[in-house]
Amino acid sequence: MNEKAEFAQRLRDAMTQAGYELRPVVLEREFNTRYWGRSVTLQGVRRWLRGEAIPSQEKLQVLADWLGVEPEVLRFGVAVRHSVQERRQRWDEGVGYQEREAFEAFLKLPAPQRKIVREVILAFAKAHAAPES
Repeated sequence: MNEKAEFAQRLRDAMTQAGYELRPVVLEREFNTRYWGRSVTLQGVRRWLRGEAIPSQEKLQVLADWLGVEPEVLRFGVAVRHSVQERRQRWDEGVGYQEREAFEAFLKLPAPQRKIVREVILAFAKAHAAPES
């Protein structure tokens, strides 16, 4: 399946889970009552349901809020959430108080000083990296 078809399947699943009929007219009505931008046409939402198009990020957020799902899960699937959580967990486990304090201080520096600090860190990392086989 391609990306658009996978999104369409997740959208249909979310609508079903939320108790809505899988009809473009239902999606159009419910979406447009919640979206303050330019209304979406019946043809537009039909394209979402058929896997021919993916809505913009702003519209995706409205869909996710309405259907009670995370926007990233609706857009990319559950695997993305797990990937992000794994990275966050590695980050949380590998960083102590002193490192966090250093990161916070780094982020408060003006851009030119951050560039210098970043270059120094990268130079140290390169100098202490294990030689490649």
